[in-house]
Amino acid sequence: MPPGSCDIAVVGGGILGLAAARELKRRDPGRSVVVLEREPLVATGQTSHNSGVIHAGIYYRAGSLKARLCATGARDLYDYCDEHGVPYERRGKVIVALDDGELGRLDALEARARENQVEGLRRLSGDELRELEPHCRGVAALHSPSTGVVDFAAVARALADELAEAGVEIATGCGVTGVEAGSRELVLEHAQGRTAAGFAVFCAGARSDVLAERAGAGPDPRIVPFVGRYLYLRPERAELVRSLIYPVPDPLLPFLGVHLSRHVDGRVSLGPTALLAPRARALAWPGTWRMVARWWRTGLTEIRHAVSRRALASAAARYVPEIGPGDFDGGFSGVRAQALARDGTLVDDFVVSKTERALHVRNAPSPAATSALALARLIADEAEAGLR
Repeated sequence: MPPGSCDIAVVGGGILGLAAARELKRRDPGRSVVVLEREPLVATGQTSHNSGVIHAGIYYRAGSLKARLCATGARDLYDYCDEHGVPYERRGKVIVALDDGELGRLDALEARARENQVEGLRRLSGDELRELEPHCRGVAALHSPSTGVVDFAAVARALADELAEAGVEIATGCGVTGVEAGSRELVLEHAQGRTAAGFAVFCAGARSDVLAERAGAGPDPRIVPFVGRYLYLRPERAELVRSLIYPVPDPLLPFLGVHLSRHVDGRVSLGPTALLAPRARALAWPGTWRMVARWWRTGLTEIRHAVSRRALASAAARYVPEIGPGDFDGGFSGVRAQALARDGTLVDDFVVSKTERALHVRNAPSPAATSALALARLIADEAEAGLR
């Protein structure tokens, strides 16, 4: 059972909510902090439904929160894993230009990565690419040796254990349904009653927009959920991929494209697809239809990849020609809570805003898991300013 009152309530028990609770408790061990999680276990949403990549900071617009926090967050995450015995691998990543027509976008991506001071980045020729990934084709690539892989859910469980030792209560099965803000406290209505908090931090993923509005925030941006499909290469074919093989992304979309990733357990996955998972709130949002009108061709490609193993395998074969549809066995699903503006723009940065006695993380897709410890410091800074 959650307490009836606390100094700070953190809503959401994913990796970011747990990291924020940890940071807030570390800054003042005497304050009471409670985590309210809707599901029966922590880290069951985006935290556990992804490719597990620790990003190096290549893709993000200079000066954005993603650019500022990703590289720092990655270093912090590696240190945390070392300290708490969470397995990870610095597999490295190659971002591959298939032909001369993609070199301009690769050049622009390299310039952005240099501006973001990505550690160890180097440009590869086609021959140098094949030295790293013998089965991969391409005319050029960027190599990021500091990119790694980890089970983010394992990191979240380590955070939860650390919080329990510090006296932070984690109440699961405790979804927040209502928010009442007063001059001296904020009351959270949830599945197990009510909790009054001096301040609340909402890291609620797919429900972040709903709870922000109930706390008095405006409706823009709104969360539009996407689901993805990953396929596993058969174990006997996993040798075709040594590290992580990514395409040159479309700079207009906040998605990185279908990629091949060797996970920390040695398995290799292909994915994700990116399918809109509409719900009533998303369908009622003008931005959804503006987005669909703009990106319907891309949407058709994603549908084809989602429903056809052959089509998804063909996407992989562009980079590793030896891969065929029969080389896959099993897979898993991906989840992305993506903020969408009223004008149909997919929000391409972390978004943090405030209401009375509350802070709301309104957009925290990838690389939020990589950046969790660094983003938690920013959240704690903002929360402590609100407590004064």
